[in-house]
Amino acid sequence: MFRNNVGGADRIVRAILGVALIAAFFTYPYLGSWKWVSLIAGLILLFTSVMSSCMIYSVLGMTTRKEDQEDG
Repeated sequence: MFRNNVGGADRIVRAILGVALIAAFFTYPYLGSWKWVSLIAGLILLFTSVMSSCMIYSVLGMTTRKEDQEDG
């Protein structure tokens, strides 16, 4: 379905940021509309981390996977 283009370190950073943004949604009620932005961004980051695929990377032809970078 989607080509895996997110490497190990990138996945870890995305997962940590995703969980932090989702936690901010539930922890800080005074963020107003930014509360929803943090939830959506957190879910997207967590999803791309779990799936190892980023649509923006695909459009730009980028990859952070070492296997793909070594192949050329």
